[in-house]
Amino acid sequence: MRKNISLFLMLFFSVLSFAQKTVSGKITDEDGVAIPSASVTVEEPGKDAILAYGITNSKGEYKVTFTTGESNVDLKVKAFNQKPITRQISNSDQSLTFKMESEATEIKEVQLKTKMVTARGDTISYDLKAFDSKNDRSLADVLKKMPGIEVNADGTILYQGNAINKFYVEGKDLMEGGYGTISNSLPKDAVAKVEVLENHQPVKILQDKVPSDQAAINIKLKKSVTMTGRGEVGIGADPFLWNVKLTPMFFSKKSQWVANYKTNNVGDQVENEGNILAFGNRFEGRRINASQNDWLNVENASTPNLPVKRYLMNNVHYLSANYLTNIDKKKEWELKANANYTNNSVERESNVVQNLFTGESNTINIHNNFYTDKAKGELIFTKNAKKGFFKNTTSFSQYWNADRADANRINNNTLTERNGAQAVESPTTSFQNSLSTIIPWKEKMVNVLSFINYQTDKQTLDVSPSSYLAIPGYTTTSSDFVRQNLRLKTFEANHSANIGFSTKGWTFTPEVGFNFKSTDLVSDLFNVKSKATTPPPATQYSNDLSYTTATPYGSLGVNYKNDSWMLYANFPVNSNNIKAEDPLRLVSRELNKVTFEPSVFAQYTFASFWKASVNANINNNFGEINTAYSGFLMTSPSGINVMDATNPIPQNNNKSAGTRLEYRNPLNNLFFNINYRYSDAKRNLIGSPTIENGYTEMKYKVQDNNVLTNAYSVEAGKYFPKFKTNASLSYSNSTSKSDAFLNNDAYTNKNNGQSYGVKFNNTYFSWMSLDYNASFTRTNQTSVGDVNSGAKTTGFKHNLGVFFYPIENHTVGFNWDQVNSTVTATDQKYHNGFYDLSYQFTWSKKNIDFELKWMNIANKKVFENYEINSQGTSFTRIQLRPSQVMFTVKFNFK
Repeated sequence: MRKNISLFLMLFFSVLSFAQKTVSGKITDEDGVAIPSASVTVEEPGKDAILAYGITNSKGEYKVTFTTGESNVDLKVKAFNQKPITRQISNSDQSLTFKMESEATEIKEVQLKTKMVTARGDTISYDLKAFDSKNDRSLADVLKKMPGIEVNADGTILYQGNAINKFYVEGKDLMEGGYGTISNSLPKDAVAKVEVLENHQPVKILQDKVPSDQAAINIKLKKSVTMTGRGEVGIGADPFLWNVKLTPMFFSKKSQWVANYKTNNVGDQVENEGNILAFGNRFEGRRINASQNDWLNVENASTPNLPVKRYLMNNVHYLSANYLTNIDKKKEWELKANANYTNNSVERESNVVQNLFTGESNTINIHNNFYTDKAKGELIFTKNAKKGFFKNTTSFSQYWNADRADANRINNNTLTERNGAQAVESPTTSFQNSLSTIIPWKEKMVNVLSFINYQTDKQTLDVSPSSYLAIPGYTTTSSDFVRQNLRLKTFEANHSANIGFSTKGWTFTPEVGFNFKSTDLVSDLFNVKSKATTPPPATQYSNDLSYTTATPYGSLGVNYKNDSWMLYANFPVNSNNIKAEDPLRLVSRELNKVTFEPSVFAQYTFASFWKASVNANINNNFGEINTAYSGFLMTSPSGINVMDATNPIPQNNNKSAGTRLEYRNPLNNLFFNINYRYSDAKRNLIGSPTIENGYTEMKYKVQDNNVLTNAYSVEAGKYFPKFKTNASLSYSNSTSKSDAFLNNDAYTNKNNGQSYGVKFNNTYFSWMSLDYNASFTRTNQTSVGDVNSGAKTTGFKHNLGVFFYPIENHTVGFNWDQVNSTVTATDQKYHNGFYDLSYQFTWSKKNIDFELKWMNIANKKVFENYEINSQGTSFTRIQLRPSQVMFTVKFNFK
């Protein structure tokens, strides 16, 4: 493995050092006046191939770095109303100054041709019209077609394979990371262009001091004041179906707002649009997706590896509102108010035949109903200016969730059968406040950060009848039900202060801080007893545990930025003090340990189009309260967990390092990146599950063990203007090795996964457009030791969307989802194909679409899959949505 890393780094750094040269200087007119915005390009002699380019600044200065094996190159200078200059120069570092001659030209006719992709500094602009097709309606539809940009299934936007850190509309961050609502509902016709802001530092006072390797997206609209949005109203049959989406939005220089109401029972996960997808910068404070501590769960039916719309049986209502306004004349202060409410019910059903390597065989049938009822409100005050920064975020979340399950278990060895009804009630209340301010002090910056979180979780799990729980080592009483009660109270506070010193591109930031977290767990388990020869006392069926973590720390941040280099590093020293106390159950654990957890990132930009980076970090994790309780806890009807009171506090040490090579050339619409990552996770405890009758009892052994992971990937994408085609190829390979136990048998798990992907879309023909995505995966899992097993599986997945335009304003669409899987050892093959057909008429005068769509034409009702893991094999059948027909009216708001 070290040889692989060494070889990769040799290739990596050889690219950096090969014939790399820099030409710099100044460009003026005949009178010696600087010419800004002049273009300087370096090309290979006799070829129309640009090696690198640059733009002069306001002082007429330029700097171009290039890499080539040629002995000479052509340097070309162009500026408006100036005579172009071409000069052949040697392939060497040099400084050249040019005086350009005026050249006025009478223009008889002007034709404006907007370039598809243009670059200026760290900003890359995409002309939206160059990438859209006749069937596209929203911004998200077009984003998926742009080179270098991807949109994940959850709505996350990636640039060069990495998630963006901000999503702006006209430079304003209305959605605070929850941008899915805008990208899915902003009409493409309202957008002029999409800007990618590379190396984007969102805090303005830090832009020349603390660098960033992440990109942001800014949407430029056609009008300075825009009232727009999308709406859909649809009904269908088999059974009665509905789909309503109403999202009006308004954008101006002073204020912005988005209102959103969506409801459907057609399998569309609209409630996820409120998730935070971009988390900004740590100097902005802490941003989190509030969630429940769902310790107690009913048994869950399986879900297939399919688009969610194929299997999600839902009934959802999602309402949200986002508002932003400037509250001062300078437009530096912003007030944002965000709120959303979700009411959702989901039905799910699956059948699993499980064959364990121990020889046991079980059939498990599960039918679920999940009920989600939650509300969130948020108030944000922000000042983001060159002379100061302030941001305070206050949010409140409330959940009233409930889950249900009807389970049937059959032991295929003994032919015994059990049926049980399960119910979880889980109300949760959560409050957070995040404050960050940066105050300039002479030549320094003072930053204060504060985060407070308080959350209460109340959960109850009921299983009836009690005889359903045939868990090894336990017996139920004569009662008709078993009940697990659980209460969690969590308080978390993080406070820190730092001061920044800047000089000659360097910024040093010493920081001191204190992190504190306290969690109280109270639980009771009713109507279950242990079969042990010496029964445990009654106190073992409850918990009253207090778990606190106090971590004072000091750190030094080091940042550097110039035209080519970007470096940021952090060197923290943490004093970790952890205490777990539950006297009745003899839990009294303490850990006091000082750790050094550095992180380093360095990036080098060269030859205009290339970026190379390396990163490394060390971090430590010491477990949470769920690793310390010693009273019996039924986290689900499939097992009772208990931790050994004598076990030490978990200590997990994680080391990782990675490197990345990136190329993005907007002049020829070519983007690609290569990534490599190595990680080593060392742990002092190892899980040792015991499985019997399909139930799992989890215990832990005190034993050092490691998880080693190697992963590399490559992705390349290019837009071909002549054929109006955007295409990309990707490959990834990941290998992991870990120690494991099963029924007290020790073994080593080795897993290798490979993935090949291809995407392309084409709008060359006026009568047709095409989108195609495909992936091929190969996995190889082996277990060596007391448990010996091995399996190879392959999978193929693709989506094809074809739209025909036989007559103006008429569209016929065909969609094909295919998911195949093969288990090599048993030669079992499963093919799952789904087909949709649609017809759409556009009333162009009113900009309204009328769509008739037939989904799942083949009426495929179940998904079949075969899997092999470290415990055994399983054959799964999952209930799918039936064939259905929808009629939908789609329109824009203005």
